[in-house]
Amino acid sequence: MERQDRQDRGAGALSTSAVPIETDALIVGAGPVGLFQAFQLGLLEISCHIVDALPAAGGQCVALYGDKPIYDIPGTPVTSGRALAQSLLAQVAPFKPQFHYGEQVATLARQDDGRLLLTTSAGKAFLARTVFIAAGVGAFVPKRIAVEGIARFEGSSLFYHPDSLDRFVGQTVVVNGGDDVALATALALADIARHVTLVHRRDGFQADESLVASMRARVAEGRLAFKVGQPTAFDGKQLQVTTPDATTVDLPLDALVACLGISPRLGPIADWGLALERKQVPVETETYQTCEPGVFAVGDINTYPGKKKLIVCGFHEATLAAWGAAALVFPGKAIPLQYTTTSTRLHELLGVAGTSSR
Repeated sequence: MERQDRQDRGAGALSTSAVPIETDALIVGAGPVGLFQAFQLGLLEISCHIVDALPAAGGQCVALYGDKPIYDIPGTPVTSGRALAQSLLAQVAPFKPQFHYGEQVATLARQDDGRLLLTTSAGKAFLARTVFIAAGVGAFVPKRIAVEGIARFEGSSLFYHPDSLDRFVGQTVVVNGGDDVALATALALADIARHVTLVHRRDGFQADESLVASMRARVAEGRLAFKVGQPTAFDGKQLQVTTPDATTVDLPLDALVACLGISPRLGPIADWGLALERKQVPVETETYQTCEPGVFAVGDINTYPGKKKLIVCGFHEATLAAWGAAALVFPGKAIPLQYTTTSTRLHELLGVAGTSSR
């Protein structure tokens, strides 16, 4: 894509969307590397906003193996994806990054003043001096129910992987899915909803045995219904399920909660005019900058000679990328290397000023 094309698209986005949010840096992706990127930027006093397609931080670590053990984080003998994300959120908290969940960055365009205009799927716009793509293998988005016309009910009576179940108190809910998240969601809703039915394509689950046992116990007790079949129609008020013997069953409901897993999609990044190699973004290894000045790529999304897809490598990349960004955010300014053990300025930024050290 030529730069002029991006400018034209950017001008159109700017004229039709809300006033852009101005920031030193925009991070695309709130996984572990994206969160650590925000921390490293904070140490250099670079403000940032973070956009992620998922409803909460953690990225692939939480979405795919939130409770599985991780053994290769430095200084941490064992943790989990969920615990790692929480630790990184606590670490970056002093810098107060602004999070924008449930949105995908759709467009990127160079502006006349050199900054980058980005718009999201929610109609939000950002003007950033630097951009960090920390999208892992792409934006993780929920797998959709393959029923014609069902998308129009999203947000009203259809919900994918909701981050809170409080809205379903006292309702009749159908949960569609057969993995850990689906079963855990059905079990949690059984305690607060008026009636819950779990729908799965077969009487077998890709879920922890304890969850399956709990589900079957609730069904035996009459506290949870279970129906084998595939959704084939939905009008917002009832779900039609076709069973293995080709009969149909209509399930009246207030809400349909779909937990069908998530899948990575490179998505709009492919249209940003960046060079791509096998759906990855090439970078140089001094600052992990892409071919587009001011646009950096860190973590699993990037590629370079010797690249290893490890979280610890992403942390290293984020550190050097932050220093690369500092030269653009503070042009002509000499930035000294400071250490968190001794720097009074870093102690102030981290909110630990006055704490005695040894």
